[in-house]
Amino acid sequence: MDVTTRQLTVALVGNPNTGKSTLFTALAGVRQRVGNYPGVTVEKKLGRMECLGRRFRLVDLPGTYSLAPRSPDEMVAVDVLLGRVPDLSAPDAVLCIVDASNLERNLYLVSQVLELGLPTVVVLNMIDLARQRGLTIDAARLSERLGVPVVEVQANRRIGIERVREALVRVVQGTVEPRGSPFPPAFVREVSWLEQQLASANGASWPRYLVERLLLDTSGYLQRHFRGALPAECEAWLAQARQRLQGEGCGVPAVEAVARYGWVGRVLDGTVTRTAQAGTPLTDRIDHWLTHRVIGTLFLVVVMILVFQAVFTVAEVPMQWVDAGVGWLGGLVEEAMPAGALRSLLVQGVIGGVGAVVVFVPQIMMLFFFLAILEDCGYLARAAYLMDKLMVRVGLSGKSFIPLLSSFACAIPGIMAARVIENRRDRLTTILVAPLMSCSARLPLYVVLIEAFVPKRAWLGNLLQLQVLVFVGLYALGIVVAAGVALVLKRTLLRGPTPPFVMELPSYKWPSAAIVLQRMVERAWAFVRRAGTLILAVSILVWAALYYPRDEAAVQAALEAQRAQVRARLAAVASGSTEAVDLAEQLAELESPEAVEGEFRRQSLLGRAGRWIEPVVRPLGWDWRVGCAVIASFPAREVVVATMGVLYNVGEQLDVEEGSDRLRLQRALRVARWQQDDRPVFTLPMSLGLLVFFALCAQCASTLIIIRRETQSWGWPLFTFGYMTALAYLGAWMTYRVALGFGL
Repeated sequence: MDVTTRQLTVALVGNPNTGKSTLFTALAGVRQRVGNYPGVTVEKKLGRMECLGRRFRLVDLPGTYSLAPRSPDEMVAVDVLLGRVPDLSAPDAVLCIVDASNLERNLYLVSQVLELGLPTVVVLNMIDLARQRGLTIDAARLSERLGVPVVEVQANRRIGIERVREALVRVVQGTVEPRGSPFPPAFVREVSWLEQQLASANGASWPRYLVERLLLDTSGYLQRHFRGALPAECEAWLAQARQRLQGEGCGVPAVEAVARYGWVGRVLDGTVTRTAQAGTPLTDRIDHWLTHRVIGTLFLVVVMILVFQAVFTVAEVPMQWVDAGVGWLGGLVEEAMPAGALRSLLVQGVIGGVGAVVVFVPQIMMLFFFLAILEDCGYLARAAYLMDKLMVRVGLSGKSFIPLLSSFACAIPGIMAARVIENRRDRLTTILVAPLMSCSARLPLYVVLIEAFVPKRAWLGNLLQLQVLVFVGLYALGIVVAAGVALVLKRTLLRGPTPPFVMELPSYKWPSAAIVLQRMVERAWAFVRRAGTLILAVSILVWAALYYPRDEAAVQAALEAQRAQVRARLAAVASGSTEAVDLAEQLAELESPEAVEGEFRRQSLLGRAGRWIEPVVRPLGWDWRVGCAVIASFPAREVVVATMGVLYNVGEQLDVEEGSDRLRLQRALRVARWQQDDRPVFTLPMSLGLLVFFALCAQCASTLIIIRRETQSWGWPLFTFGYMTALAYLGAWMTYRVALGFGL
């Protein structure tokens, strides 16, 4: 099919923090979707755009400093560019995005892309920052030396985007001129020899770039990756070629850095001029404070407290709107249907279950609003630099910080992000502690219990609130425990040296409103989609397990036995005494419809399971209903709020005066009583212990499955589930007992 009619594939490649995702969003707009590459868990972002009658499919590749793959993340970029991914056609063109203020480093990747022989457009992004630093770039001369179009843009302000589209149209219509290799002749000669050897052994030619990479990859990663496709003699051929190169003064792999940076120097000579600037650049002056060991750390703590303060307070009004909408819908269904199993299913199982979770979408969006701003402006890279010093003390490096930070959203992308860590022990340690970070799924339970049972106290003119401090403390607990577990693992099962951490601090810039909005919507939609599928399914199953077998005879017999005991005790005490009054009230409660419904729940399948495990959870201050909620939430921890809504009959208590579903659930928890002695179940010590349990427990089947995929073993997910459950139980017990000891 002619290029003028078919859809063309364009790959976007660039170093991290060059604004690649911002440019992708500017080009694709809303016409984009996210998935995974086949066979791996690396995220794939696709978009569509049209220009001058041409249709393009955009592929946003993972950010990488080099096309020298040493991990699955980096291998994906090479496979896409070489057309080796099953569900993607080979790219018709490449957009190579570079940071205009740091061309020396960014052009290293450009030199590798140009060797692929694909139509290429080089995008000089953040050109405004380059000018602020006194850099003047002759884009026309740079284009002439590279042999490809060079376009200056400010992607976050949509400046130059149309020129990028037009340049793409021009390059796909033209022809690609052969480019010389930056490597010395001896290296080029050895690559040609290896090509011939591989072709004669396999009967098929290998892409020249892959042959180069095989020769340069002394780690053996590519040989392991292509195991089975390479002939047995390949290792010997590589050793011979490397030995000959060593003899000619072209040692591998050092020859690549020398050759490419030499090429970069020649390209930039006379292309970039620097105007002398008086004093220290603003970025360096800011970093002097923000990366300071003490001041920078305190600033990070203050930023996190302010973020969670906003999450806890600013989202309150939209939460009330969502809450009211859910309550209105439940009341509408209850009024329109007669009493029975179907109404109970819809009101309690579906609306009550899913609605109890959906109400927290505003808080999820608020959390990711602030995280997206901090990431896009460049501050999170400084946080990683600060955390490196702490990470080293527990045997990890700053490379583990970003995966662990991602786990505050969800442990699954955090675990996937660990694939960029080359050291296997560090990667595995990061994977095993990532689920300890308090993900967004824990947020609903945190809010319900903290609002209901933590006193509303404030200091410093309402700047510091006790509820917010408890909220922050739960996140800090995950970090501290993760550090402790990582330290133990690195000194026992995964003993090994800590690799050095080298990273580039990106330039500060104004966050892109489009990127911030996109990330907010993506995370909110992921949460809603989960609520509409997994949480809905579990809520229905919980309702069914709590509704059936509906044995009226057994329920009436159990209630009559309890009434008989109360009557006997009432007959044995003095008439008119305080105990007699209490017993009379207890007898009246046993005659009420609520008592009948409560006994149905105790006799249900889930109620029997909860009562069976009650001796195990009683030391934590839990009754059988809390035990049921914990059991039901092991597939997905956000289910616990929906389960409690069903267990405590919130969906049937649709009294407008009681407020929204969230408030009704909190009220139901406050009035919940132990059946034996009428003590409240939910006290401050018990609630704090339950919060600690959920902060540390591995209640997410999807996370365990991802750990299995990443480690290629069921042993590590089982280990993770075991140690986290044990830590959660021990932490909840200690918290409950200590809080009781302090008289809370």
